[in-house]
Amino acid sequence: MESRNPYASRPWLSAYAPGVPDAIDEVTQTLPDMIEASIARYGPGVALEFFGATTTYRDLGEQIDRAAEGLRRLGVMPGDRVALVLPNCPQHVVAFYAVLRLGAIVVEHNPLYTPRELRHQFEDHQARFAIAWDKVYDTLDGFPSDLTLERIVSVDITDAMPLGTRIALRLPIAKARDARAQLTSTPKARKVLTWQKLVGGRRLSARHPRPTLDDIALLQYTSGTTGAPKGAILTHRNLRANAMQGRAWVPGLSEGEETFYAVLPLFHAYGMTLCLTFAMSLGARLVLFPKYDAKLVADAAAKSPPTFLPAVPPIYDQLARAAERGNIDLKSVRFAISGAMSLPVETVERWESATGGLLVEGYGMTETSPVALGNPIGPSRRPGTVGVPFPSTEIRVVDPVDWHVDRPLGESGELLIRGPQVFQGYWRRPTETAASLLPGGWVRTGDIVTVSPDGFVTVVDRLKEIIITGGFNVAPTEVEETLHGHPDIVEAAVVALPRKGGEEVVAAVVLREGTELNADVLRDYCRTHLAGYKVPRKFFAVEELPRSLIGKVLRREVREQLLRDAE
Repeated sequence: MESRNPYASRPWLSAYAPGVPDAIDEVTQTLPDMIEASIARYGPGVALEFFGATTTYRDLGEQIDRAAEGLRRLGVMPGDRVALVLPNCPQHVVAFYAVLRLGAIVVEHNPLYTPRELRHQFEDHQARFAIAWDKVYDTLDGFPSDLTLERIVSVDITDAMPLGTRIALRLPIAKARDARAQLTSTPKARKVLTWQKLVGGRRLSARHPRPTLDDIALLQYTSGTTGAPKGAILTHRNLRANAMQGRAWVPGLSEGEETFYAVLPLFHAYGMTLCLTFAMSLGARLVLFPKYDAKLVADAAAKSPPTFLPAVPPIYDQLARAAERGNIDLKSVRFAISGAMSLPVETVERWESATGGLLVEGYGMTETSPVALGNPIGPSRRPGTVGVPFPSTEIRVVDPVDWHVDRPLGESGELLIRGPQVFQGYWRRPTETAASLLPGGWVRTGDIVTVSPDGFVTVVDRLKEIIITGGFNVAPTEVEETLHGHPDIVEAAVVALPRKGGEEVVAAVVLREGTELNADVLRDYCRTHLAGYKVPRKFFAVEELPRSLIGKVLRREVREQLLRDAE
């Protein structure tokens, strides 16, 4: 039987900014309902901007309908998974809502993943259809014939740029030759369709069946609290609720008048909610960047000044420094919400001095759609904490070993979260779901926190061994398995070491007898198998790794030893 929850009185409500409710209204709109309401209300207004080219809400609605009809004619049906492998671009926004309109399920992917990483996810979700950046088309087409993938829609993102503009994005891409080198079975030539052909036909009939609130909208791959990446199941209700919670949290926003900057990738849960759903629900102008680049942001700000900027601490710090040098004017930014990693107080001070606006830290995880807590948008905010629970969000702090036992206010314990944004489990992984999603709808975060008497939450440690670097989760096991494939490595333990504003991935390795540590060679090897942010920045040669009585490598002891050696 559960002990009494000492947080049930919600002491944090007194810290809410004026106008913020303690609960959101009942969710009544699916995501297609939401975007269609914005299209009807803000039709002539600009929805998307991409290197100066603009798309109105009315035009966005037409493109969504044409893309949905094109996908329907390809055979996409309700419940089908459709993989999106795209950088930030207008086609990404259109594809996202077109898939959802059909009652199908979006599966977001990082287009910079290696073929091995992409293949693992495709094997898991078994999508028959993919909409992919043309730079990674060959990678997908090189997948073996035993995968379910049948049709690929190839997207040239430069088609959405102003006429005659062909900007060299200089993004690293997963080469087709790398894909074929990693395949063990024969690839098959898949039917390809260009994006222009997909959207070149008629519009979807308004009578086509619509999804319901509790239908799955998104599979968002995450490492969760431990282990290899797995698909978090998020419904229309989950995602719409989180957008509504974000709207309630910032009552000072003006609908139809805001300009959001999408410097965060839309394939990441944070960028997806703040930009793809929240911004669109407000009728905002969404300025899209295929990758973060300070000069691209400065150029855009001179033409379409941002008013709301969701990002991660390193971006805020870099842009604030650029503003101090006079390279960008950020005075238009009234609100900025930081997430995915710890926000240093000095970054807050530098940003607010440069902009005159507010920068507050939020907290969440993919399993909470993703935002669950935030600092109030106002004088009650408390830098150094992750804030207080969002409207309609409950928390508990429990014994990490026995979640039935609640910890009193002020004592540390594992943070549990419950609310309409909490996910439905992991795709086809009942064991992992049961370990993370507890009876009563509570999700385990794996974070050890303390809560002040007035409800502000401070993260003090992590139970989970996931590394957060640059706002992305890295599963140590995945990196270790890659290192174990190198002929010079006997064993490896991958951990996080602190660096300014976050963590970095490092590896302690036991080398085969007669070999010497060559960090550059190991780093290059990892890059052929892993996305860049997962590659260890540093390597340390050790004679042996500490183990438990049953032989398990003790990563925490590895980390502590490396920290001691660095002193």
